[in-house]
Amino acid sequence: MRKSQSHEFEADVPAAELWGVYGTLLAAELLPKLLPQVLAKVELVSGDGGVGTILELTFPPGIPGLESYKEKFITVDNENYIKEAETIDGDILKLGFVYYMVRFEIIAKGPTSSVIKSTIQYEIDEAHPELEAMVSTAPLAATAEKFAGYVKEQKIAQSSS
Repeated sequence: MRKSQSHEFEADVPAAELWGVYGTLLAAELLPKLLPQVLAKVELVSGDGGVGTILELTFPPGIPGLESYKEKFITVDNENYIKEAETIDGDILKLGFVYYMVRFEIIAKGPTSSVIKSTIQYEIDEAHPELEAMVSTAPLAATAEKFAGYVKEQKIAQSSS
């Protein structure tokens, strides 16, 4: 049975500007720089950031059983600001997840504010109920906060130059 966990982060940044990070490969470039404790490395395997793009994500040392995994973008909706990436190979599946997909939705709240809704949808092999405790939106929450901060810093840098 598929389950999900979600997190919402309110940002005082326009949705279109956040999508400039989430909706592009800039997110893959920024993640290891802004959150090295979450991901040590993100490599483009194939694609241009659109549907079908495959990334290999490498965790920092010290997480038992998790070294790396590959994800494929299955949705990149530039009008509704939705991206979905499904795990297609690697340690997440080897541990016993049957399905693991991350969805990001940027929701405009006004001209200068938005909500970053991050959702993990997953299914666990019945033989591994202990994996339930591994599912956490905390890294996605930290990502939302860092990406919103990055967009704000870029705006300040542009306005002062």
